[in-house]
Amino acid sequence: MNVSYKERIARRLTLVTALIVLIVFAIIYLVVDYTVVQSIDRELKLETEKHVGQIFLVNREIKFVHKDEWLEQEHSQIQLNPIFIEIVDMEGNSMDKSPNLGEHHLGFYPERAENNEAWTLKTGSREVRQMQIPLNHAGKQEGYMLVAKSFEDARDLLTNLRNILMILYPGILVSLFLSMRFLAGKSIQPIQKIIQKTNQISQTNLNERIPVADLNDEIAQLTRSINELLTRLEQALTREKQFTSDASHELRTPLAVLRGTLEVLVRKPRTTEEYVGKIKMALGSIDRMSEMIDQLLSLARVGKGKMSREEVELVSFTKDFAKQVGLDAGREIIVETNLSTPLFTMVNKKSLHMILTNLTQNAIKYSSPATKIQLQVGSHEGSPFLSVRDEGKGISSESLDKIFDPFYRGANEAGSAIQGTGLGLAIAKKLAMESNIQVEVESEKGKGSLFRLIFSTEI
Repeated sequence: MNVSYKERIARRLTLVTALIVLIVFAIIYLVVDYTVVQSIDRELKLETEKHVGQIFLVNREIKFVHKDEWLEQEHSQIQLNPIFIEIVDMEGNSMDKSPNLGEHHLGFYPERAENNEAWTLKTGSREVRQMQIPLNHAGKQEGYMLVAKSFEDARDLLTNLRNILMILYPGILVSLFLSMRFLAGKSIQPIQKIIQKTNQISQTNLNERIPVADLNDEIAQLTRSINELLTRLEQALTREKQFTSDASHELRTPLAVLRGTLEVLVRKPRTTEEYVGKIKMALGSIDRMSEMIDQLLSLARVGKGKMSREEVELVSFTKDFAKQVGLDAGREIIVETNLSTPLFTMVNKKSLHMILTNLTQNAIKYSSPATKIQLQVGSHEGSPFLSVRDEGKGISSESLDKIFDPFYRGANEAGSAIQGTGLGLAIAKKLAMESNIQVEVESEKGKGSLFRLIFSTEI
């Protein structure tokens, strides 16, 4: 059965409050019960202390110091909260009792006399609170004095209190549930407004945002989080649209060249040299498309699975990489380091190789063959780093924010875009993010560029 969030909140709060109220009611009842009993017990102790020095048993005969005390009004009449007194011998046989007991007797429990404690019992139809103390004469115990006080009024008080609490409890629970349900409904109204607004936002109006409440509470934080999510979705959708448009445009160009070349070939017979030239042009277009498709697939595969990390010694890795790339490109690549000991870091080795390959190819592409390309390995503030520096044309400040966008390519001196797919830096940036590597760029127009990879020290 589906229960609304408002109902669940109301039920949970009511249940917790019900337990608290139940505990409070139980404490109230126990405190009142304890207070009433203690009050009666104090009166019993005062009564026993008043009479214990006035009554003696001498050779099984009762002696009074003040006979009139024994005959005072409260022991001879049945009245409100009367005091009952009975004197028994060592065997519990009644020797005398107050007239208000009538034909009834108090309970005799010799084992309780030593504890000087009171207890509740029935005397006829009357419930009383009784205490019993020994009577001594000349250092010898002769019997016991039993003192009791009516417990009926106290019992009525406790019973009424219990009944009132039991009647109030269900009413309080119902009132609590209705109040909690109302307050829960009021509390989630901002969330309902957020739901209504988010349901109105679709792919066509991702630019809309949810109004943020003035109070800086959890609802406002939730609203800001949803707005930030919408911003990321809008940016991702914009990038996807731009990427799709750029990819279709970039693939359409070599296809158009290939189609045009083939159409020229079939119009009329050509010489062998013309056929060879056109076919080489078509193969060039095919190679360009293959390269672009491979890089598009590489870009799409980044982040599809969790990358495994392994311990890599950066100095030896960079030297081996520079040696191989230098041989393939026919360029001098210098490795510099100020370290005297090996430098280890946890990274995905294949991802690092691809990042360095793309950065180095860019450095080769955007610098003249006479200039040097430097790879530097070191440690700064406890974090390992690896940098790629070239002495090429550099990057303008306007382009620095765009160089990692897919299909973006800088212009050469003539103003035309430099040949390439424009995906190398995009792949490097995405791989770096997946590998928890921070990428920093420093560049000055006409003086070259520096790409620095800063590795995380977290495992």
